[in-house]
Amino acid sequence: MFDIGIGLMAQKGYEAATLRDVAKEAGVSVGLLYRYFPSKRAIVVTLYERLSAEYALKAEAIRPGKWRDRFLFALKTSLEVIEPHRIVLRALIPASFGDAEDGLFTPGAASSRLPVQKVFQAAVTGATDAPAQKLAEALGRLLYLFHLTVLLWWLLDRSPSQRATAALVALIQQLLPATALTLRFPPVRRFVTLADELVGEALFPNWAESPGAAT
Repeated sequence: MFDIGIGLMAQKGYEAATLRDVAKEAGVSVGLLYRYFPSKRAIVVTLYERLSAEYALKAEAIRPGKWRDRFLFALKTSLEVIEPHRIVLRALIPASFGDAEDGLFTPGAASSRLPVQKVFQAAVTGATDAPAQKLAEALGRLLYLFHLTVLLWWLLDRSPSQRATAALVALIQQLLPATALTLRFPPVRRFVTLADELVGEALFPNWAESPGAAT
């Protein structure tokens, strides 16, 4: 039923696909379907949780080193994990990023969001050149959010074989050493911590209380 539901959303779009369609395609009653998936959102959250678990497992291979290299590994691994699901994730963009009640930034999606966020925080806090703990945690959370922006770019990228995304990741890689150097300056450090606070206030309840410091 899950695979059928995801397939119908990829084919028809999130809004057009209905649970009645899923039940009909799966050959089960609507009542039976509701026992497992009481809403379309439940199907989407299940997808996110499966991808999150797969990502967290692959991210365990992150190597010791500078935070910029660990961030790049985390980013590229994320793209690798979701690549087979590009069609359905693209169909889910309105629900994922545009729905204030059911989207990726809601408390209901925390079970799928936090394991991924934890990887990006740990990429910084566990780095050989990690800044002070509070700054490292803030930077890790912002890098997680930045990675979501890259994923959205990738989902919308219409260039052949998403060539523009590959170029963007290469550009990010070139800029990261200079970015790391700017953290030496107090105004930049203040900007990072303030931006982290604003993101938490705007998007994520208990943003700064999320688990993070795993190496």
